[in-house]
Amino acid sequence: MANIAYLRVSTDRQDADNQKHGILEYANDSGMSNLTFVEDTISGKVKWQERKLGEMLQNAKSQDTIIFSEVSRIARSTLQVLEVLEYCTKRQIHVHIAKQKMRFDDSMQAKITATVLGMAAEIEREFISLRTREALAAKKKIGMILGRPKGPATRTKLDKYHLQIQDLINKGVSKRSIAKIIDCAPSTLYDYINRKKIVKRDINEGKSLIIVKQRKHTE
Repeated sequence: MANIAYLRVSTDRQDADNQKHGILEYANDSGMSNLTFVEDTISGKVKWQERKLGEMLQNAKSQDTIIFSEVSRIARSTLQVLEVLEYCTKRQIHVHIAKQKMRFDDSMQAKITATVLGMAAEIEREFISLRTREALAAKKKIGMILGRPKGPATRTKLDKYHLQIQDLINKGVSKRSIAKIIDCAPSTLYDYINRKKIVKRDINEGKSLIIVKQRKHTE
């Protein structure tokens, strides 16, 4: 049985240290040892399945314990928090939340709480679906054309990072690392790179071209 502490942090080093301190204090009071820390530098708005959290939970085994410093470190939305807790309950992965001193384990109380959380997640999904349907119906009523425009999108949210992405690829930075730097899901970055046909270029190519032009000009 493994004890894994998950840290979701920004670029602020102090934030990570504060989370780690809180978890270590909680683990010490609970008699837990041999903690393995997994640090994830990414926004909580990204779906949990696309973060290190998703990979970590997928590899976790029954009776393993995952410790979060606080509920907000699981995800930014209530629905995602509920989904993570529901996923862990089904796979018999224990979840401890240090700041709130909450435990989701094999106890009867935890099982009852997990059942309620599962129902809450289903209700939340239904509310989101209902709000979406109502919004679409209202737009359709006033004559708005629904759905995405035909053909590929002319502008995307990663356009503003185009030069930065090209520069990092030229320098040999991995795509997963680039996704972390610009704070987006890896799948979004892969799709953008493929669509824009961004490939690694020789960083000296531009310099050589300038030198050649300068020589022709002087001649």
